[in-house]
Amino acid sequence: MKKYEILEHTADLKMRAFGRTKEELFLNMLLGMTNSLRAEIKKQKSKIKKIKIKSLNLSNLLVDFLSEALYLTQINREIYNKIKFKKFTDIKLEVELIGQKVERFSEDIKAVTYHDLDVRQRKDGTWEATVLFDI
Repeated sequence: MKKYEILEHTADLKMRAFGRTKEELFLNMLLGMTNSLRAEIKKQKSKIKKIKIKSLNLSNLLVDFLSEALYLTQINREIYNKIKFKKFTDIKLEVELIGQKVERFSEDIKAVTYHDLDVRQRKDGTWEATVLFDI
């Protein structure tokens, strides 16, 4: 199963991610977002950031999670490519993001949007999400 794919969009970045579990779906969407930033990584020890989020539903939780990860990426100049899930429900998550310092980003994502947001479980049991990023 592929982790994510970039979809056609005229002005922004539209991405679809996949996962066998909701946790894998969140990880793959994070990877798609961070890979799109095309960061030049510094060779340093891994950095860990903790996130706790509570949302109204699973779709909002995904947007809130990605928004918080994007915020941490920008203010700390770090890229996160691993997640340790401490707690995960449809409305709450507690994770540790693991990543590295970044020298520079070649691309910029301004925000994670709710436009065209879709999170669903397919008939075969796998998960799929579509998110539009403002660039």
